[in-house]
Formats: sequence, C-alpha cells, structure tokens
Amino acid sequence: MVVRTIEVGDPGPLLKLLPEDGAPMAWIRRGEGVVGWGEAARFDTVGANRFGAADRWWRRMVATAVVRDEVRLPGTGPVAFGSFAFEDVPGESSLVLPEMVVGHRAGRWWVTTVSVSGNLPGLPDLPAVSAPRRPHDITYSDGTRSGAEWETIVAEAVRRITAGDLEKVVLARDLIAEGADPIDRRWPVQRLAERYPRCWTFSVDGLIGATPELLVRRERGLVTSRILAGTIRRTGDDARDLALAASLARSSKDLEEHEYAVRSVAEALTPFCSSMNVPETPFVLHLPNVMHLATDLAGVTDDAASSLALAAALHPSAAVGGTPTDAARELIREIEGLDRARYAGPVGWMDGEGDGEWGIALRCAELDPHNPARLRLFAGCGIVAGSDPAAELAESAAKLVPMRDALSV
Repeated sequence: MVVRTIEVGDPGPLLKLLPEDGAPMAWIRRGEGVVGWGEAARFDTVGANRFGAADRWWRRMVATAVVRDEVRLPGTGPVAFGSFAFEDVPGESSLVLPEMVVGHRAGRWWVTTVSVSGNLPGLPDLPAVSAPRRPHDITYSDGTRSGAEWETIVAEAVRRITAGDLEKVVLARDLIAEGADPIDRRWPVQRLAERYPRCWTFSVDGLIGATPELLVRRERGLVTSRILAGTIRRTGDDARDLALAASLARSSKDLEEHEYAVRSVAEALTPFCSSMNVPETPFVLHLPNVMHLATDLAGVTDDAASSLALAAALHPSAAVGGTPTDAARELIREIEGLDRARYAGPVGWMDGEGDGEWGIALRCAELDPHNPARLRLFAGCGIVAGSDPAAELAESAAKLVPMRDALSV
C-alpha cells in the first residue's frame, strides 16, 4: 500500500465534495475535519474482541505502508473511518480505508490518495459531484417498541433502580423512517452539519448522525473527552430557556446522572494517563433542540495505546450504558428488547500515528442495507431513581428531532 498526502488550496466545503456513490464518509465539526470515498481496504469484525482485532489490523496495514506525507498533521497520511457495534453480539463493526481523503484544519487543506497496487498515486483530481437529492414522502412508524411500551420498560427500570439493583441505566428506542426513493445520505449529513455545527457530524459505512458527545480524542499525547449526561428540552423562548438551563444545573437528578458518567470516563482513562484534569462542576451545553450538562475532561498520556484502544477502554461509559456497568448492560439485554446495532457505539477516525477522534454514535440513523429507502433512527435516555416514564419518552422524542429535521425539505 502506498499513501500520498499533498497540501492543496481551499477546495470549498468538505461535505460538498462527496460523491453520491463510493460509500461517502465524513467526520466534520464547524467546517473542519476529514471526508473520504472509495474503499482501498476494509476490516469487518464481530464479538468482544472487535476493538483489539481492528486495532491490530490497522497497525499491520500502517506498518507495511509506504507513506509520502507532505503535511504531517493529525488526519494526514493513512486514515481509517470506523464504526463499532454497541454490544459484543449481535452487530458488525468495521474500519474502512478510503481511496481518497480530503481534510481541513486551521486554514490548511490536504488530499490523501491510496494505492494498493504498490505504485505512488498520481496527483489527485477531485471528482465532479452532483447536488444531494432531497428525500421525498418520508413516513415514520414505530420501531421495536411503541411509545407506550417503552414507558412500561422505563417504569420497570426505575423499579429495579429503586430496589437497589443498580444506580443508572440508559435505555434506547428506535423509529423507522422510509422514503419513496433511495435516500441520498449526503442530504441529511449536510443538513445536520449546518444545523448542529457544535456537534461532530459523521457518515461512516451507512451510519449517519451528529453527535454532541466526543468519547475520546488522542492528539500527540493529549487525551480529551466531552461527557454529556442530564438533558432538558429547549422551548425556543430565550428567557425561558435560560431559566431551564439554570434549573438543569441545579437538578439533583441530572447532576447525579452526570456524576456517574464523568466518574466512569475518568476511571477508564486513568490507567493510560500520567495526569488528568476533571472539572468539579459541569457546564450547560446549548444545542438547537436540547441542553445538556457537559464536562470536558483532559489528560496527558505517554502510553502507546491508540485512540481506538482508548475508545475501547471507555466503551460503554455510564452515559450510554449505566452504573454499575455490568449490571446496567445486563438489564439492557433483559428488558430493552432492541438490537442497538451501532447506536451508542464508537464512531470516528484514526490516522497512522494512532491519533484520532471517536464520538459516541448518538442522534443518528442507520441505513438499511437491504432497503436503501429505509432508515432506523435511534435515541436514548439515562434512567435513575427519580425518572418519570412520560418525561423520558418526551426527552427521547426531542433527541429524535435532529435526524427527523435532517430528512425534511
């Protein structure tokens, strides 16, 4: 494998470079990030060892590659996009090495081309692309559970928590969206990036979304993570929303849920970090549809672990699983009745140095591989002793808004 990265002038918005075919891939925040298409190589895996198997495959690929990198920034040289199943089984996980990647960071742009023939790739030509096709006649239907059935499941979880079986569990629900024609995934991806610029918008192997939660970033020895737990829906009235933000910051139920999530991330990263900064109190992250309690954790590592290995150590955090982890995962398997697939699993990218960014696949949808006009939308809520089933159903509906809006015209 021969990889070549060259610096280029501004090619325009990265997402507008994506062709409809060629399995378009993207990881974008505030206009910066990486996009790719084509498939030079891929690795598919399942099971409890999926992270380690993918990490080892990538290390072997990079070790035997000839790399000509004129830019030398995180995200240049060979870059793999990845998405991983939430559970050990069922669910498939993958790393994909695109044939071409275009990146933008801090006023610099680059193009990476990959050749598996052993020859140095020529100077790249960006493809001529068509405008994304708008979805037509989108209809929605219940997924695995109706709203009323999901409320019953939440009530059972509250009962278990009150009985002392565990402290917190995150329960997910799905919604089916189906159009009259195959859905051009570039349309919702571009809409998500426009409407949620503070989130990380992604398209990886048929999984699309905009996550507000960065599971982990590894960049030249610095490790960072953004943890979200505790949510309130926005009203659209600025004064009212400020009052709601203040109530969220004082809510004992939400602060308790947030503390569990922060603690789980800090404990998982401690073995890899020589020092760590964990803020004592969260801040309120304002998004167009909801507000979250958020904490940005940072650490310094001299460990050889890649960003994917760090993501594996963190998954699942209390923000998407629960506390204690084992008890929460067992309760999810027992009562949720939902194949989460890659929802709430790590999604992101990694370069040849092991640096990269991995988010939690939230506010997302997965294309049906057998029906390109069909999407499965996902949302989840953290359940603690004080949770009200009706309020949790309303919160889950708010979390489905970004994907529903992205499919509208």
